[in-house]
Amino acid sequence: MKRTVYTEEHEAFRDTIRTFIAKEVSPYYADWEKANQAPRELFHKLGALGAMSFDIPEEYGGPGPTSFKFQAVIQEETARAAVTLGHFTVTTGIVLPYLLRLANEEQKTRWLPGVATGETVLCIAMTEPGTGSDLAGIRTTARLSEDGTHYVLNGAKTFITGIRNSELCVVAARTAAPNDDRRFGLSLLVVPTDSPGFEFGRKLDKIGMKASDTNEISFTDVMVPVENLLGEQDQGFSYLGQNLPRERLSIGVGAVSTATAAIDFAREYVRERQVFGKPVAHFQNTKFVLAECAAEVAAGQALVDRGLDLDEAGALTPADAARIKLFCTEMGGRVIDKCLQLHGGYGYMLEYPIARLYADARVNRIFGGTSEVMKTIIAKDLGL
Repeated sequence: MKRTVYTEEHEAFRDTIRTFIAKEVSPYYADWEKANQAPRELFHKLGALGAMSFDIPEEYGGPGPTSFKFQAVIQEETARAAVTLGHFTVTTGIVLPYLLRLANEEQKTRWLPGVATGETVLCIAMTEPGTGSDLAGIRTTARLSEDGTHYVLNGAKTFITGIRNSELCVVAARTAAPNDDRRFGLSLLVVPTDSPGFEFGRKLDKIGMKASDTNEISFTDVMVPVENLLGEQDQGFSYLGQNLPRERLSIGVGAVSTATAAIDFAREYVRERQVFGKPVAHFQNTKFVLAECAAEVAAGQALVDRGLDLDEAGALTPADAARIKLFCTEMGGRVIDKCLQLHGGYGYMLEYPIARLYADARVNRIFGGTSEVMKTIIAKDLGL
């Protein structure tokens, strides 16, 4: 189906990103996967390209308000090439919005120019060994010192993406005991990753997303200046939910993009692969499977494109975003699985990009809120 969501400016940016990926990413991607992380200099190169500074005001080195569609273009192009840009989307799409919305002028002056150039890369630490979707159960503590100059941070986090390539980490910690509202008492602290007592734990070995590091970290009496508190103390839980609609839209964009790429890879493969003396593409089952996949992807693409327009208009609701994430990630899993099946045994080999897409896509139904959480949000929107 013809898409109308992008302008000529978006398409020109697409050409730039496609060229960048072909030159700076694809030739080296196998090495990144073996290292379990992208090289740090990738973010400097993305900064020089202007891709790290979305929405950063001009006075801090950015272009000012920027359509999220430019970030969607990057996701589509990385999917097309079956690569990722490390934890780029975490920095620009998830963590940076917290700084833009919550940081005061002094903090913006201190942090944003470095983010814009790629000198300062961001990550976020919410999940704990015993706390996943239930963020109100966070146990990491940040105790205000007696002289009121700093917080003393203690605790542990897990499933932290990109920490080894990041200079700053936004940490969700408990600054007060919960009252009748379990969500009260959480705060967001911006913590330099080279702080004394900030320790890297295991680099976790994942099924997919091999070019992005995921780690355990711990804090032992880490001193965090009070000047690094984001927003108001004890109100962090409400902040954590403010960017979730766009984050979930972003995951939907990625899911549809990887499903689209899977169809392209499968279509190319079945045209070339010979079975019983004829291309696999000649068999009716092949045609029917790819036709089903194409129809499902078209439905997901329409949903995502509508979400991109709603986001641009400031009208994307949490329930809308939940619908997008639920449908697109579940659909993406089905489509990629079918496309891998059409590759036969070769689809299970990592030398074929379909295998990488299959492994990478599985987490889409988990992070940013599980499919089960999305169903809960949608049911509540239905008045149930």
